Amino acid sequence: MSASAIGIDIGGTGIKAAAVDVQEGRLASDRVRLLTPHPATPEAVVATAGETIASLPGDGPVGIGLPAAIVDGHVMTAANLAKEWVGVGVRDAFSEALGRPAVVLNDADAAGLAEMRFGAGRGESGVVMVLTLGTGIGSALFIDGELVPNTELGHLEMRGKDAEERAAASVRERKGLSWKRWSRRLNEYLALIDRLFWPDLIILGGGISKKPDKFLAFVDARPRVVPAQLANQAGIVGAALRAYETAPRQRAPATAARRRAPARSRR
Repeated sequence: MSASAIGIDIGGTGIKAAAVDVQEGRLASDRVRLLTPHPATPEAVVATAGETIASLPGDGPVGIGLPAAIVDGHVMTAANLAKEWVGVGVRDAFSEALGRPAVVLNDADAAGLAEMRFGAGRGESGVVMVLTLGTGIGSALFIDGELVPNTELGHLEMRGKDAEERAAASVRERKGLSWKRWSRRLNEYLALIDRLFWPDLIILGGGISKKPDKFLAFVDARPRVVPAQLANQAGIVGAALRAYETAPRQRAPATAARRRAPARSRR
């Protein structure tokens, strides 16, 4: 029987989940998608995440990709989340709500893990940057295959604004830019990344990775630039992979019933 876990990818508009074959790097069930609740409070998002996995097979660990920096299971930033997320112990909150061990990591880091294990970064050494271009810009930095977590490079300053406000894929759609004009913005952002990290390879993910013929010809960057291979499934696959590899070493928090259980008599 193949090894499996569940991956959940929490975005600004939708929460997507599926069972994942973590040996093959592919979805092992239909993908479930529910709208992200608004307001997207921690309580509402945790509850909706629980709904997404209710119909999924298996009772293994769950990995959750969240658009925030995550340190020791706690949310540290909320640039694309409600401010009340900051400081929330999301690892314990999701574990208790889902009734099974949960691992929470930055959503772009999750996508990067999938690409490095199963996609365009497989077998690559040196410095690799995975950039997810969608509503915003996510980033995952790898050095000889090891993740440097929580880089959040979509918030680098680019002409007085967050870079994702200049070069995210959503900007092209919102402003009606041609692929060629938008690619000029992307090239400016890639040059900024290059000056800071000098990567050997840049992998471009997110929804645009399904349309490389639209923009790659206009990309002009020093490092090699390739499209991601797992497209929008990367976040789910990477989150499940991280859960499968780390959750067995973690203990799920006690349920309310366990906390109320009386101590056993020693007589």
